[in-house]
Amino acid sequence: MNLEYTLDVLVRLLATPSPTGFTDAAVTLLEQELQALGVAAQRTRKGALTWEVAGTGEGHVTFSGHVDTLGAMVKGVKDSGRLRLWPLGGYDWATVEGEDVLVHTQAGRTLTGTVVNVRQSTHVHGAALRDLKRDAAVMEVRLDEAVSSDRDVRALGVQEGDFVSFDARPRVTASGYVKARHLDNKAAVAVFLAVTRELLAAPAPITASFHVTTYEEVGHGAATGIPAHTDALIAVDMAAVGDGQTSSEHRVSLCVADGGGPYDHALGNRLRAAARSAGLDLRVDIYPYYASDGTAAWRAGGDYPVALIGPGVDASHAYERTHTDALRATGDLMLAYLRA
Repeated sequence: MNLEYTLDVLVRLLATPSPTGFTDAAVTLLEQELQALGVAAQRTRKGALTWEVAGTGEGHVTFSGHVDTLGAMVKGVKDSGRLRLWPLGGYDWATVEGEDVLVHTQAGRTLTGTVVNVRQSTHVHGAALRDLKRDAAVMEVRLDEAVSSDRDVRALGVQEGDFVSFDARPRVTASGYVKARHLDNKAAVAVFLAVTRELLAAPAPITASFHVTTYEEVGHGAATGIPAHTDALIAVDMAAVGDGQTSSEHRVSLCVADGGGPYDHALGNRLRAAARSAGLDLRVDIYPYYASDGTAAWRAGGDYPVALIGPGVDASHAYERTHTDALRATGDLMLAYLRA
């Protein structure tokens, strides 16, 4: 897998805001990249994107990932001119405190701001700041505009329901680490494009489809749109790194069970065998507070085995980090499975 190409796509994708429900720009970027590769892609009516690379024989596997990210919407405008927020996706408010944001208005205007709490200054509030429980009631957006009232803000075109995206702040370090918000799950989507390039150059025995969803962070991304001729579904998402987990920022992981229950044992074993044949150090893990597009597809009635793999990502749903080792290993495992 071409790592330079993978990182180029990933950084551009990370720089494109796409909170759940506001993903058109990111999907358009993928369409343009696929067009440059000569690959036809189709959007579903729900806004997901699907493409296929034909194999030389029989069989069909679909890889599912998502391009929607955590974010927020404007819940209201305070008398002070600050914005109340409604969260998109599951995150702790403390993980976005101090983050730069963009407010996307209905008129197409983009305003900058910062997520702060109502007692942000330690010089003013002292211990009250340290003791403050971070939740929706105390978090707000401070716009970078000369506003001090509800009327001032609304004159800028801001209204309830406007989308708010968090600055991804992508960085690739000299030591190969990739730091950013929203590696969940733009890292996997960038790998999809790199794997597509490899398959175009050297087709696999079985056909591969790639299904990029736009509502995974709210639980129903792959509930529709999986190609009807799918024999197996492999969801590719982040592998959460932390205490009690085997996942690593330098490795690809196989998640055998999560909050939705166990995944298909036989398909998981085929992925283990593919990893062994490719000489990959596959980590096997269980994530208790996690569910994937594979879970959504099964709950919607999908009649195929499902497995879940992905690159190890530290600080999931915060300012995340992975390593190019894990990106490469994820692509290598996908290719090894397709060519087994």
